[in-house]
Amino acid sequence: MLILGIESATGRVGCAIGSHEGVRASVQATRERRHAELLAPQIQAACAHADISLRDVAAVAVDVGPGLYTGLRVGVTTAITMAHALRVPVVAVCSLDLVAFPLRHTGRSISVMIDARRGEVFHARYGCLPGGVQRLSDPEVVTPDHIVSQMLARDDESLVVGDGAVRYASMFEGLRGVELADPGFAHPSAESLVLLAHSRAVREEFVRPDEIEPLYLRRPDAQPNPIAGRS
Repeated sequence: MLILGIESATGRVGCAIGSHEGVRASVQATRERRHAELLAPQIQAACAHADISLRDVAAVAVDVGPGLYTGLRVGVTTAITMAHALRVPVVAVCSLDLVAFPLRHTGRSISVMIDARRGEVFHARYGCLPGGVQRLSDPEVVTPDHIVSQMLARDDESLVVGDGAVRYASMFEGLRGVELADPGFAHPSAESLVLLAHSRAVREEFVRPDEIEPLYLRRPDAQPNPIAGRS
């Protein structure tokens, strides 16, 4: 089963194509606010690298957040459009799961922090399982101070990862039992999306395109102005 993965929850945007044999092609770029213009050419390039046609895709996987509003909207809209056009199902995956997954062999608890701006992060904790990770807390939007307080109270061995961890690294340096992950793991990856989505697709954990709901956790920074004079 070939899966097309679309990931756009942070400043990085990308896609990947893979199956039970692994990832066959991936394309990504980190360019703020250019998700809409980059994603379609990336999908075309990934298909060319994998030597397939879009008609060969059996499912579309998409990162549904939490993340930055504009990027999420671009990725989810693209996934819905392609799923309808190709008449294939969708696998929805949380962005925090994607950041935690590559660190599944760490042996520590994992605190994922995606930069939410406004001095906040999107956060969830994970534990390691054979071959994967298990989410231990629901996704939330909190301040880094709140996470530091939780870590001090638990006093366990923690690995901190995500672009939020990179941004607020000074707050976690020196905490006993806390290690900062390599910045190369800071963003959700389309490769992890394809790998996680394949196991869910095998279990037929699909959603219909019209059922996809991005996990924003809070309202976007920009809100439309009310129309003056409306009664």
